[in-house]
Amino acid sequence: MPDRPLGLHDGDTAAILSGLAASGTLTELYGKEPAGRLDPLLLRRILTEADAHGATGTVLALLVQLANVTPLLAEAADSPVTSRILRAALDGGELLALAATDTASPGSDLAALGTTVDLSHGDGGILLDGGKRWVTSALTAGHALVLARHRSGRHFTSFTWVLVPLTAPGVTVRAADTDLFDGAGLGHLHFDSVRLSREYVLGRPGRGLALFARHVTVERLASAAWAVALCRRVVAGTAQRLATRSVEGVPLRRSPSVRQRLADCAVRLSALDALWTQSADRIAQHHDATAAASLKALSGMTVEHILTECARLQGADGFDRGGVQRLRAEAAVFGIGGGATEVVLDTVAERLDQVLSGLTP
Repeated sequence: MPDRPLGLHDGDTAAILSGLAASGTLTELYGKEPAGRLDPLLLRRILTEADAHGATGTVLALLVQLANVTPLLAEAADSPVTSRILRAALDGGELLALAATDTASPGSDLAALGTTVDLSHGDGGILLDGGKRWVTSALTAGHALVLARHRSGRHFTSFTWVLVPLTAPGVTVRAADTDLFDGAGLGHLHFDSVRLSREYVLGRPGRGLALFARHVTVERLASAAWAVALCRRVVAGTAQRLATRSVEGVPLRRSPSVRQRLADCAVRLSALDALWTQSADRIAQHHDATAAASLKALSGMTVEHILTECARLQGADGFDRGGVQRLRAEAAVFGIGGGATEVVLDTVAERLDQVLSGLTP
C-alpha cells in the first residue's frame, strides 16, 4: 500500500505545519502522548518531500521545529503556559524558534554564553537579559526557547531554558543581514530586562544543557536525512544537465572524467545514507550522542564535497538565479548549524574506542 499523503504542500513554514497537523502527520510523528521522541523514518520522509519543492530556508525552519524544538518542549513542558504552547505546536498553530547561539560567545561554546535569567526576581517572576544571534524563525515565530545562564560558572547545571513570547516588552527582534535562506526567518534577538512569570521556565532549572545535548542529536539525524535528499537531487540534476550538453557530438555525461566524478558523488552519498540507516533508531530513541556526532561530521563533509563538485561540473550555468552556486552557499550550513564539523569530529575523537568497537568485525 502506498504511503498516505502527508498534507505537505507549498507555502511558508507555518502553513506547512498546519497542513501536517491537519493530515494527522504530526500525531503520527510524535505519538498521541508526545514525550520527546519521534519516528525517524517519517521525519525523513517529511524533510525529503519538503526539499523537493520548498525553499532551503523553509526546510531549515521546518527541520528545527520538528526535530529539536517540539521534542524538547514535549519533554520539558510542565506548567500551564508551556503545556499550552506545546499543544498549539502539536496542533500546527504555533511556530517556535530555538535561541541557543549567544551574542556574547562563540556558537560552539554554549557554556560561555552571556544571556542571563534571574529566577528569583521580585514577586516570584524571572528577569531575562542578553542576546541571541542567527536564530531560525526569529522573524516568524510567536515564542522562542531561550537558553540562559541562571548562575555563574561553566558547570553544565548552570543553564536553563526559558520560553519567551517574542512580543513581550523588552524583546527586540532584528533581521539577519543576509539574502540567503529565504523562508527561514533568520534574525537576532535582544533581551532587555524582560520580565516573565515563573511559568515560562521550561522544566527544572539546571537542565538546560542536558536537554540541549539530548535533542540536538535528533536535529543532527534530521539534518543528515535532509542532506541525503538535497544531494541526491543535486547529483541527479547535474547528471541530467550534462546529458543534454555535448562536446564534439558526445554528451558530457558520457565523458570518462565526468562519469568518474559523478560516481564519486554517488558513492559518498551512499555511505551517508547507509550510516543514517544504521544510526537512526539509536539516535531517535536513545539520543546516542556519539552516533549523532559521527553522522553530523560525515554529513557536513559529504555535502561540502558534492555541492562543490556539482557546481564545478555545471560551470557557468551554476550561477543562474536559484542555481547550484547559491545552493552551495546555503548548504554550508550543514557544516556549521547544529555543531560545526570540527566540533563534532572532536566529539568522535574523544570516543574513538567506542566508535571503533561498534564496527561490525
